[in-house]
Amino acid sequence: MKKRGLAAAFLLAVSFAGISQSEETSTLSDTSRVVAIGGSITEIIYALGAQDRLVARDSTSVYPEAAFKLPDVGYMRQLSPEGVLSVNPSGIIALQTSGPKEAVDVLKKASVPYVEVPETFDHKGIIDKIEIVGAALGEKEKADTLAKQVDSELNAAEAITRNVTERKRVLFVLSLQGGKILAAGSDTAADGMIHLAGAENAMQGLSGYKQMTDEAVVSAKPDAILVMDRAGQSISDDQVLQHPAIATTPAGEAKKIVRMDGSYLLGFGPRTASAVRELATALYGETVGN
Repeated sequence: MKKRGLAAAFLLAVSFAGISQSEETSTLSDTSRVVAIGGSITEIIYALGAQDRLVARDSTSVYPEAAFKLPDVGYMRQLSPEGVLSVNPSGIIALQTSGPKEAVDVLKKASVPYVEVPETFDHKGIIDKIEIVGAALGEKEKADTLAKQVDSELNAAEAITRNVTERKRVLFVLSLQGGKILAAGSDTAADGMIHLAGAENAMQGLSGYKQMTDEAVVSAKPDAILVMDRAGQSISDDQVLQHPAIATTPAGEAKKIVRMDGSYLLGFGPRTASAVRELATALYGETVGN
């Protein structure tokens, strides 16, 4: 991922002369050749049955498997305008967190209509994304139906931990490079998922992904460690449990590690209700909600 990011950053040096000015829009007049940037955007388009409009996707769009047949325009946070525009799109639908800013600014000024989709890591944010993507594609009726279905599923998933009296404290570990724990604070997808599953983020008072000192990890007293499964980049259980700070926490002593597929856990799309159920069950046991 680091090499891909460096390559994309290098391509940003390419000059885009002669690009005409256009306004950011909420609907696409031509939906015949759409580029989706953001895994949840791609998932929503497939869930709406509009995948025939897609001509490319970003590298975070790994579900459904059929999406891999589409050209990959790069990592959503290290986009190259040249790469995105090379597939001759009639429109671009992208998460607001796409970047870098210079690349997104170029794409917004291109002659290709650009729909920016806000992302908040909560129940409402998922529903809003579905409605916005549906409107952009001219599929409001299908989007309304999907939004109602997902809303119902999310309500049911959140309800299973409603009566939990002692909330589990969860530490999401993104990486352990150099023995330093990079953990998720507030304003992150991991934090949003932890709360949807009826638990508490053990990393309090910090925003975004931050490196934690060993003392901070011990003080956080997590009951469980949450990690992502990523092809070729997963943190092993041994790496987690042998970390000296984690080993002394309730999670380390109980060897409580929960691992889930990254796009499934943090996607905040149509599959999120299922991921919430899975995480809640992993944290609280099969009897949760009964």
